[in-house]
Amino acid sequence: MKFKIDTFLLSIITIVIAAYFFPQWGGKSSPLPLENIGSVGVSLIFFFYGLKLSPEKIKTGLKNWKLHAVIQTCTFLLFPVIVLCFYPLLQTENDRNIWIAFLFLASLPSTVSSSVVMVSIGKGNIPAAIFNASISGLIGIVVTPLWLGLFLNNTTTSYDLGEIYSKLIIEVVVPVVLGLLLHPYWGSFAQKYNNYLTLFDKSIILLIIYKSFCSSFEENVFSGINTFEFMLIAAAIFGLFYVVYFGIGFVSTKLGFSIEDKITAQFCGTKKSLVHGTVFAKILFPNPSAMGIILLPIMLFHALQIFIISFIATHAANRKEKNPVYLYTK
Repeated sequence: MKFKIDTFLLSIITIVIAAYFFPQWGGKSSPLPLENIGSVGVSLIFFFYGLKLSPEKIKTGLKNWKLHAVIQTCTFLLFPVIVLCFYPLLQTENDRNIWIAFLFLASLPSTVSSSVVMVSIGKGNIPAAIFNASISGLIGIVVTPLWLGLFLNNTTTSYDLGEIYSKLIIEVVVPVVLGLLLHPYWGSFAQKYNNYLTLFDKSIILLIIYKSFCSSFEENVFSGINTFEFMLIAAAIFGLFYVVYFGIGFVSTKLGFSIEDKITAQFCGTKKSLVHGTVFAKILFPNPSAMGIILLPIMLFHALQIFIISFIATHAANRKEKNPVYLYTK
């Protein structure tokens, strides 16, 4: 079986390596205004996000409410609850930092582009995938900071929900609303040049990742993580993905979902957005050096979800119509 190499994933690996060897261009002493470029870029990302959202499609998508409820519940409740189960096991400050990174991953919204693409490949319910991936990003603006606030408010970490939401309103909500208002006029333009806008999104994400890892490498943030701990993090991410994936499959079967809806629920409900994760981390964690640890789980999860879902989607596309249940838990 042939796997298509994800160029964005390769770009992330390349940019992290570049940050390791050339941290001076993204660190505190950098002559480049990467922080300002990143802030403007984040606002533009969400402006284009709002510009591409169709209010009509969102209204139409509300009809399949059971499917939407399963996906959003898993995205914003099941994921965090699983991570919360490990909170009593924390012993050191390093354990807590890694756990916070996992909670951040667990509370993120679903990703739009890859969710829709994978559902399309697997012959699932594409309109429902578009609706859920789109609405998930809007819900995440509110829910993600709330989950983090439960555990960061009473620590030495600077985390003021009022300040956080002020930044989110300015950098995220206002651009999204402006994009939605301009959708009737420029929506067709955004769809026509969607590939270029996606390239812009990825470029800003790579810039933020580069700056974050430059600061982390400069301050030796990763010195507390050895090879064994890194492998444990990877194994935990693998386990988290499959618990949610098969959990959604079980619930979908009990609710009598069609195979198309089940595919959509499992593909969208297990996705976590690297784009939202990167831009949210920039706002929620003001300390640039801490962002390296925060972004590590979501970057690994991003690679894992692409690899596994690509494999499953390809097999799902080849399923026999008379016996469609394949790899989706009975």
